[in-house]
Amino acid sequence: MHQSTERILTTHVGSLPRPPALAELLLRHARSEPVAADELAQHSDAAVREVVRQQHEVGIDIGNNGEQPRVAFHTYVAQRMRGFGGQGQRAVPLDVAAFPEFQEVWRSRRQGTATPLTPQAIAEVEYVDLRAAEAECDTFLRCTADTPPPFTEGFMTAAAPGIIATALLNAYYDSHEHYVFAVARQMQKEYELIHAKGLLLQLDCPDLAMERAMLFQHDSLQRFQEIVEMHIAALNLAIANIPPERVRLHVCWGNYEGPHTHDVPLEAILPLLYQARVGALSIELANPRHQHEYRLFKRYPLPDTMLLLPGVIDSTTNFVEHPEVVAQRIEQVVDAVGDRSRVIASVDCGFGTNVGTRQVSTDVVWAKLQAMAEGARLASAVLWK
Repeated sequence: MHQSTERILTTHVGSLPRPPALAELLLRHARSEPVAADELAQHSDAAVREVVRQQHEVGIDIGNNGEQPRVAFHTYVAQRMRGFGGQGQRAVPLDVAAFPEFQEVWRSRRQGTATPLTPQAIAEVEYVDLRAAEAECDTFLRCTADTPPPFTEGFMTAAAPGIIATALLNAYYDSHEHYVFAVARQMQKEYELIHAKGLLLQLDCPDLAMERAMLFQHDSLQRFQEIVEMHIAALNLAIANIPPERVRLHVCWGNYEGPHTHDVPLEAILPLLYQARVGALSIELANPRHQHEYRLFKRYPLPDTMLLLPGVIDSTTNFVEHPEVVAQRIEQVVDAVGDRSRVIASVDCGFGTNVGTRQVSTDVVWAKLQAMAEGARLASAVLWK
């Protein structure tokens, strides 16, 4: 995994806006409506090629395919694995429930989307066909080869066992723990495929923070911390055969514009995150609820083997951050970490987490990413003077 040895490198969390035509095809496919495979592949390939070009254009160093072939960052696994079906009912986040007027706004936003219903585990989960995962990696590699210049590195995202087991609810296993580890053993196949393709593996783990206010909202903080440790143990099992320096882990509190007043403090989970066998942590540090928590890296020093990918751009607002603001955020994080080479500028979360629930317009997304790259250049001029 490359470090910021000569300047602050830039990356993002993974998902980027999809073209409307592709989004519609993905939704139809997720609803099990007839979709021609060649038409879906053609639109996906064209979208990947375009987001690769645009990432280069705005100054992203470590890029990916924007998750263009997926309907969502996590529910895609239900289309690749056996054992999922039916419909699960997710809890209303605590912070949304605490504000009745906002809850009506939140519900109206969700009703105005076309996102398909989330399935749940109804039988033994099993990953028997890796062709879709392989095709996704191969398409990205082909597009990067055809669209110079090359990224400093390429990465591919994958849903972590914990978020799969909390978002795709359990209607089969006798315990949450058995479900999480069953998912881990199966997702190991996809993780190792991504690594074998020469790509960095990014594990998306919002469960390690977000689920405190969702699935586990009625549990004590101590119980939630135990669940976090168990999820990390399952994750470590799934990546046991991949060198830690080839894996980065993303944590967030839910990629939605809301009060977030019930978010678990980073301080309560940061020491636990260090138990993960990964080479980098991607953590929200730009939004108004968590931007103060960069100071915690002085109190809980980043392990010598880890890099930090701080969010310096908010993924839920159409405000375009000023490059000077981005630079200040980067410099603050570098000061807290104590090593400029182990900081890579990133975004709080994805911009296309689920098809149909976009919060930031496409043109603003690219303006925000360009502002991040400009801010990284400004910070580099200070940090390498």
